[in-house]
Amino acid sequence: MSIELSKHTREPAQEPNLRALMADGLAEVGLDLDPQRVDCLVELAALVHHWGRSINLTGHRSPEAIARGLILDAAAMLSVLPDFESVTDLGSGAGFPGLPIAILRPSRRLLSVEVRRKRVFFQRAAVRELGLENVEILQGRFEALEARPGPLVVAQAVAAPEQALEWMLPWCEVGGLLAIPGSESPPDLPDDPRIRDAELLEYRVPQGGRTRTLWCARRAR
Repeated sequence: MSIELSKHTREPAQEPNLRALMADGLAEVGLDLDPQRVDCLVELAALVHHWGRSINLTGHRSPEAIARGLILDAAAMLSVLPDFESVTDLGSGAGFPGLPIAILRPSRRLLSVEVRRKRVFFQRAAVRELGLENVEILQGRFEALEARPGPLVVAQAVAAPEQALEWMLPWCEVGGLLAIPGSESPPDLPDDPRIRDAELLEYRVPQGGRTRTLWCARRAR
């Protein structure tokens, strides 16, 4: 691919407003972070916007929409999750919710798994540009790759919840947490002897965003 990342691709007039939106949104969900990490999230929004002009990364077409609909959404979800040592993002697309989580939790590892080559190419380039040392990216179909079980597995909008759960289980260690973000309507998942302690969490995306649900459960066996 001939697309190049550049720190000079941001729209300078928009950046102060975008930074204020990001900082205020993070504070709203209890993530009052140092300026360097806020700047990194702003840069991520700008990179997704820039690359989105050439390849279809997301339906959000402006840096502000990307900040609201992807980055602050991921931050709000993170705010209701229990602590974790590492997270696996299955079907990560352009890197969401994984990349914002990796920025917000630099001491935690992210394994990002995505099948589409262009999105993997973008993620790898963004990780280099942003200097993220806690991210590993795998390309391939997660049902075909050799699973690497971890303590937290997230799958956002990859399939119907029941199918997503089937794909997630091999990637989750016994006792680990499975998390499926949803809309205001919670996912409808049947009882399954392979999981325990299922619960439904709710969070609101900051800065006037929507209410979302997060189905969580532990892998029993």
